[in-house]
Amino acid sequence: MSFPGSPEGAATTGLDSSPFEGRPEVLDALPPLTEQARAEAREIMARYPQPRSALLPMLHLVQSYQGFVSPQGLTFCAEELGLTTAEVAAVATFYTMYKRRPTGRHLVSVCTNTLCAVLGGQRIFDALKADLGVGHDETAADGSVTLEHAECLAACDYAPVVTVDYEFYDQQDVDGARELVAALRRGEKPLPSRGAPLTDFQGVSRQLAGFSQHADEAAARAAVDHPGEYGPTLAGLRLAADRGESAPPMPRSEPAPAPDRGEPRETVRPTGRTGETPGREAADARVAAADTPAEKAGAAESHPDTGTEYGRGRPQKQPRGGTDTPAGTEPGTSGQAPGDGKA
Repeated sequence: MSFPGSPEGAATTGLDSSPFEGRPEVLDALPPLTEQARAEAREIMARYPQPRSALLPMLHLVQSYQGFVSPQGLTFCAEELGLTTAEVAAVATFYTMYKRRPTGRHLVSVCTNTLCAVLGGQRIFDALKADLGVGHDETAADGSVTLEHAECLAACDYAPVVTVDYEFYDQQDVDGARELVAALRRGEKPLPSRGAPLTDFQGVSRQLAGFSQHADEAAARAAVDHPGEYGPTLAGLRLAADRGESAPPMPRSEPAPAPDRGEPRETVRPTGRTGETPGREAADARVAAADTPAEKAGAAESHPDTGTEYGRGRPQKQPRGGTDTPAGTEPGTSGQAPGDGKA
């Protein structure tokens, strides 16, 4: 069972009220957010019409320097964007990709959502917890790995799924996942099932901030072009090709209908055959189509003849020189006929 505000609860709900933290000696040893970091933050801000829209990649930038969103990182983002630290913290606490305590060299995420759990995801997570001696969102004593369980990694056709620094290791079992983590702790970087070769958590955070995590252009290009195994996703396509099957042709598209505003067609396209203006004809149709007293009252309110109760006929035109104002209602009159002798 998990409780609101707990790390375990945060993995389920996405909400976590725990503070940004770190032991004083750890915070003192953090790499500083240098002038280069500020220059990169302003480069991110320049990508957006509104500077505050840069907050999400800027939080990744902080993690690329310090390994998590530190209290110093909150202040850094607030200063650059003209926000309060409370506003920055409100965003950083909403997304689980922003870490509030120092993170290991690699972030290992185990999917424990429905399909992965049924196929062994929870068993994998439990085994890694035992090997590392940590729980959800905690880091091994040697600083090599932070372990978390994820609600979904969006790869159900590869279940059970483990990611390392958001790169995929598909169709895992307990033994394979334990060997993967053991290799990471030895300093190795096993190739993912698909996607780019591993760097580390700070490297992928830099990539998410919009900068290359690779040493040069050749390394970046090699990462993009790295081959992967996409068998499960493409299985249906390959079977169809082997069998000579194809999808049926799409029907010819029909012209888009007029926007449906909940009104009869004649209110959209007046006929011009009623002797009324198009506006009055449409207004009449809206009233006639109303199903409830409230709808009828609303249609009557917008009718050109508003001011009269719809349905009793329109006011008659007055002869030239006449007036619409009933006798006795002109300012300064009492409503009595002249010369009636009454005071």
